[in-house]
Amino acid sequence: MFSVTAGRYFLYGQPTDMRKSFDGLYGLVSHRLGQNPMSGDLFIFINKKRNRIKMLRWEPGGFVLFYKRLEKGTFEFPRSGTGGLSTAIDYSELVMLITGIEMKNAKKRLRFS
Repeated sequence: MFSVTAGRYFLYGQPTDMRKSFDGLYGLVSHRLGQNPMSGDLFIFINKKRNRIKMLRWEPGGFVLFYKRLEKGTFEFPRSGTGGLSTAIDYSELVMLITGIEMKNAKKRLRFS
């Protein structure tokens, strides 16, 4: 089943050429990030204009590629920033990123873990 609710989420910190498909994004994950693309984690890529996003995930049987193009506006990087090649984000940050919620003023409240 196609889903993005399981696993870890990694936002690639450099602008990505959106002409890359499965193999190109696989190469970025394995060679640039040094991670296993078949781990089941979700890898998120944003273009330079920040109006397109691709997400690559391995599911049993093959890769799934999610793609969203905005007609207006841009995607915002999470508050944690992208100092390195990738930033680990949580599911709530992923949802805010995709739906366009401004994360600058968003505040995470203390919860029992």
